Amino acid sequence: MADRRYFGTDGVRGLVGKYPITPEFVMKLGYAAGKVLAGQGTKKVLIGKDTRISGYMLESALEAGFSAAGIDIGLLGPMPTPGIAYLTKTFRAEAGLVISASHNPFYDNGIKFFSQDGQKLPDAVELAIEAELDNDMGCVESAHLGKAYRIDDAAGRYIEFCKGQFPTHLSLKGLKLVVDCANGATYHIAPNVFKELGAEVISLASSPNGTNINDGCGATSMDMIAKAVVEHDAHLGIALDGDGDRLMMVDHTGYVVDGDEAIFIIASQAQASGNLSGGVVGTQMSNMGLELALAELGIPFERSKVGDRYVMEMLKEKGWQLGAENSGHIINLKYTSTGDGIVAALNVLAAVQETGKTLFELRQGMKMLPQILVNVRFEGDNDPLKAQQVLDATAEVNNILAGRGRVLLRKSGTEPLIRVMVEGPDEAEVTRLANVIADAVKKAC
Repeated sequence: MADRRYFGTDGVRGLVGKYPITPEFVMKLGYAAGKVLAGQGTKKVLIGKDTRISGYMLESALEAGFSAAGIDIGLLGPMPTPGIAYLTKTFRAEAGLVISASHNPFYDNGIKFFSQDGQKLPDAVELAIEAELDNDMGCVESAHLGKAYRIDDAAGRYIEFCKGQFPTHLSLKGLKLVVDCANGATYHIAPNVFKELGAEVISLASSPNGTNINDGCGATSMDMIAKAVVEHDAHLGIALDGDGDRLMMVDHTGYVVDGDEAIFIIASQAQASGNLSGGVVGTQMSNMGLELALAELGIPFERSKVGDRYVMEMLKEKGWQLGAENSGHIINLKYTSTGDGIVAALNVLAAVQETGKTLFELRQGMKMLPQILVNVRFEGDNDPLKAQQVLDATAEVNNILAGRGRVLLRKSGTEPLIRVMVEGPDEAEVTRLANVIADAVKKAC
């Protein structure tokens, strides 16, 4: 496959005001995408965004580009990424766009695309858009310009969709939940979903101001919600990220339950109820404890490359329904076409209510192996992963572990980071070994 210049594992993303996340480029991106999609018969796209202040600017730029290409635009306003995927299908739009940088700080932003079936664009379409970007931007005749209109009931439609994924014979009555919306796109949706299903909800980080998204809150900053769950004597906590496609949870003791443990609970409950189709897809970062726990239940497990698009590709290849990243991207194709933090939380809550067990009790079926992740920032075009000192350090650590654990080095698909992961039976040992490799990477940067 040809090299990508703009599209990463999760669309086009970067620092706002720095190429390519500039109004000029984003307008041209809208035009190029419009030209490619128009060639496939597209007449209408939907655009939604998270709560970043730059979303207004980028929304206007995309709107202008699509209009110039003759494509009509439905504006959804602040909406979770999975909500935009869902609405793209229900409105029969040919494509949906999300203006978001997910779990990144407010000064980053990006554009990602969904096809008419609510899944990410095929590689061939993304490459065709990149090729079209090489051409000059034009404009259709005035009579054929695309029209923009606002969809006012988008949030309500998605709330009803989420509620519909919870078993009708169950309710959340009697549960006290802490819900952290990361000051992001779920702020006006997630609390209402859980309340309307009967739960008592304590909302955190649900007052976005354009710059506080993911700032010390949400699925990437769990200290606040862990403390709140204990202080409020809540049954559990639900933490979403800025665009609502990640889920992390907290049990009543304040213990953080990640994507690996959540997918184990979902898979084991699906098996117990006779609703499991196939196995589970994880990634190279999935904890070995998940693999071992699923094996004890006789549930197949496979690893994909890191990135929810690769999890999805393997699910399609195998015809399975369940996949997850340990960072909290959880895909259940029985209910959704992409990772959905709210629906994944409802899947776990269904297991809680169906079994009568607490989240603490449900997670006991899986023992996490210590897994240390060290992020090393790098700049420039050099590839630290090919440096001899990094190769030597990695080989040394592999020899020390001698089959008792795993080592994984990779470049982040969304940030200028080298991720160093070491996993094994002893936390102190794997911490030391991860830092040995990280130090080598820093010297090579």
